Amino acid sequence: MGMRTLAIDYRRAPEHPFPAQHEDALAAWRFLRRQGIAPDRIVVGGDSAGGNLTLCLVSILRAAGERLPRCLWLVSPWTDLSMSGATLSTKDSIDPIIHRAYLEELATAYVPNGVGRRDPLISPLFADLSGFPPMLIQVGSAETLLSDATRLAEAAGAADVKVRLEIWPHMIHAWPVWNAGLSAGRRALHSAGMFVRECL
Repeated sequence: MGMRTLAIDYRRAPEHPFPAQHEDALAAWRFLRRQGIAPDRIVVGGDSAGGNLTLCLVSILRAAGERLPRCLWLVSPWTDLSMSGATLSTKDSIDPIIHRAYLEELATAYVPNGVGRRDPLISPLFADLSGFPPMLIQVGSAETLLSDATRLAEAAGAADVKVRLEIWPHMIHAWPVWNAGLSAGRRALHSAGMFVRECL
């Protein structure tokens, strides 16, 4: 895409539970701003838990009254750690990667005692999305987190956020990661690149 990229190796649970990841994302944002890069030239994105973190970063910036990134790119975002999505059950038999028991382990390691799983900084599906930047959501039709993505798109649209939802047939969790050998992964990346170009 001809763009510079900053990849964040943020701290992870269980060694570093919430909110360490938010602190690292905010530190990365501050770093870019110190380089003189304007927010409207920055695109923030992530897959799975990284999609969650992307949304939470925007909530934090908005609460602080700061300018927001130009747009967001979310791949298979895990937006609901209370795990109320229907496809956690309906897609369980066809998703080869992500299952409720595994997600439960991750959520238990990540969320400290006394913090509710529907807290908007834990589960951004339940955040107030008004004023969020345009977002592209890409999700596979064969993944258990499908409903996390579709419900996010619905909530964003209801909050008057410009949102594009792409449901890729037969694709599994975070399939663009395998773009080297998967044509659908390459096509998804191309689509994301076009979205970013349109935003910038």
